[in-house]
Amino acid sequence: MPATKTQQFDWINNLRVIALFAVIVLHTTSPVLETYNKGPVNVWLIGDFYNSLVRFAVPVFVMITGALMLHREYELGDFLKRRLSRVVTPFLFWSLVYIAYMYYNEDIDMPETWWLTFKQAMHFLRDGASYHLWYVYMLIGLYLIMPVISRFVRNASQKEVRYFLIVWFLVMMIEQPYFSKYKPSLDLRYFEGYIGYLVLGHSLAFAKFKVKNMRVWMYLLFVVSLALIVCGTYLLYQHYNGISTIMYEPISPSIMLIASSVFLIGKSSAPKLPQWLIKLRDFAGTYSFGVYLSHALILQLLDQQGLNYKLFNPLFSIPVTAFTCMVLSLLLVWIVNKIPFVGKYISG
Repeated sequence: MPATKTQQFDWINNLRVIALFAVIVLHTTSPVLETYNKGPVNVWLIGDFYNSLVRFAVPVFVMITGALMLHREYELGDFLKRRLSRVVTPFLFWSLVYIAYMYYNEDIDMPETWWLTFKQAMHFLRDGASYHLWYVYMLIGLYLIMPVISRFVRNASQKEVRYFLIVWFLVMMIEQPYFSKYKPSLDLRYFEGYIGYLVLGHSLAFAKFKVKNMRVWMYLLFVVSLALIVCGTYLLYQHYNGISTIMYEPISPSIMLIASSVFLIGKSSAPKLPQWLIKLRDFAGTYSFGVYLSHALILQLLDQQGLNYKLFNPLFSIPVTAFTCMVLSLLLVWIVNKIPFVGKYISG
């Protein structure tokens, strides 16, 4: 997710950093949601609000990837070699860091032999050494199909692209639990998953809308989607008397709508930033993938020092913790990047 210098898409650099901070806020609030029926309801409601507010993060990351990459023509071997190496190498490094930390922190027992240790490490690499690394496995899958879907997007008519997105949305709808009993016995896997966000991001980035007061409509869509997610999650928690993530799922209509509104707000509302802030934004954007990979470790270390949502009123402690985590993660990745010979390959 390196920053782009393309002037036409300068707003994407803003959006990338916003989405990165949103991911960290999301993971900062996750422990709050586990307090349902275990503490003050106002604390849980604050966690629900913040978690709902930033659920656009991962879909927007994928939409940015689609906006920047689907219009380009790729030589297959060169694309896979360059793109996958940029993702896989830092992913393997940070995965090993998380595995080493689990051993150090005694979260898992050290096997008796090196062979068993190796097998256990391979198990973690297969399934993910930390909860947030699922994104990388998903991203690798998208990169594998990128040359194919890119050729489709470049050669398809607008009508064909719209057809794909409409079917993707309809499939998303009928895959929701509340529509499961109406789902026909059709094989719809070809229109499932994050591939739709790739195409949606490209489509929205290049689209020229003629809707009057488009920005106002997008702010309204954001507020309505946010209210739907917040209230829906609260009602589902009450119904199940515990955790329900139906409204939080990235592949769901409510999250698709809020992610689209954020994407278009970012596109239409790019402010003129002072030069120092542009440099800071681009610095964060340059290391955004590394910050994503490392932030879960920093969050855990901060939690051990008492810096979490419990520090004071969670309305303020959640963004403070998330901002601190982002700054420290950025500093850590920058330091790793400075390691001679290998730093730029493993930092992310």
